[in-house]
Amino acid sequence: MIGQEDPSKTEQATKKRRDKQRTEGNVAKGQELSKVMVLLAGVLTLRFMIGFYHDHLIEIFHWTFKEGIHIEINKRSAYMLFVWGLQQMALLVLPYMVIVAFIAWLSERLQVGSLWTTKPLKPKFAKMFNLMAGIKKLMLSPDALIKLAKALVQAAAVGIAPYIVIQQEMPNLLPLFHSNTQGIIAYLLSVGYKMVCYALIPMLIIAIIDLVYQRWNYAEQIKMTKDEVKDERKQAEGDPKVKQQQRRKMMEMMASRMFQDIPKADVVITNPTHYAIALQYDPLVAPAPMILAKGLNRVAERIKEVAREHNIPIEENPPLAQALYKQVEIGETIPEELFQAVAAILAKLDKFRRRK
Repeated sequence: MIGQEDPSKTEQATKKRRDKQRTEGNVAKGQELSKVMVLLAGVLTLRFMIGFYHDHLIEIFHWTFKEGIHIEINKRSAYMLFVWGLQQMALLVLPYMVIVAFIAWLSERLQVGSLWTTKPLKPKFAKMFNLMAGIKKLMLSPDALIKLAKALVQAAAVGIAPYIVIQQEMPNLLPLFHSNTQGIIAYLLSVGYKMVCYALIPMLIIAIIDLVYQRWNYAEQIKMTKDEVKDERKQAEGDPKVKQQQRRKMMEMMASRMFQDIPKADVVITNPTHYAIALQYDPLVAPAPMILAKGLNRVAERIKEVAREHNIPIEENPPLAQALYKQVEIGETIPEELFQAVAAILAKLDKFRRRK
């Protein structure tokens, strides 16, 4: 699929969406780049290890035709020859395989990063049984056409490279008639190495272009709609409606608890219409007067109603009411600078005159 078929998906994928796709094994990577890197690593490894292979193979042939040919074959000698042959083959093959495997791993790691998941290996039975959709995607999709174009260009590169090299080497072919076997082999290896390099250059360019395209196409495929982005943000930050409901319930609970504490108050100080603050002074509870309830407008009226129902004195003092409302929260004691003003009101109350 080229780009994004759904026109409503206009937003870039969020980090959460990318992480989810990544855990499912859906990442952007160029398969062609990995192939070219492996081929290049194999060719360069052969190029720089050719001397080692030459010397080691000569040793094997010399031993085989000088000493090994005279060994009497029995169970023990056959087993020893078998083990010796495995060791020699491992010495020839393992270094090459280790280097190529490391380059293959490195090319994938640089593209994808640290990722280990088995989800892509799980069979997708829905796609397996949808045969017609699979054939249509294989034959008629834009991705199939792009893959076909890449294959044709790579085939052309592989076919044209030998032709160019042979054309360049035509003047050097006739002198080979006078060369020995070793010289001919060395010449053929150098020409073959040159052909492979000529073919790998356009393949590497195709691989880089393919990597850029795959990353762009991946970003287009995982795009999100505006609603999906909003829903994800709500899940991450919390739905504002749910938060509002929770805040309202919390306020209701606090108000209910506050109104339950009003009967314990000693006095209610008012503005007289806008503010109402219920105060309690009990030296056994707190060293200074403490606010049990406070409110504005309707809440203030409700505080005064509860105070009247329980015969709690209501004192009008606008400056003190405003200061208490702004400076002190419910459950806190009043600040030192308001002690004198509050004490003057408490001293008028019968409760504290009797105590005095």
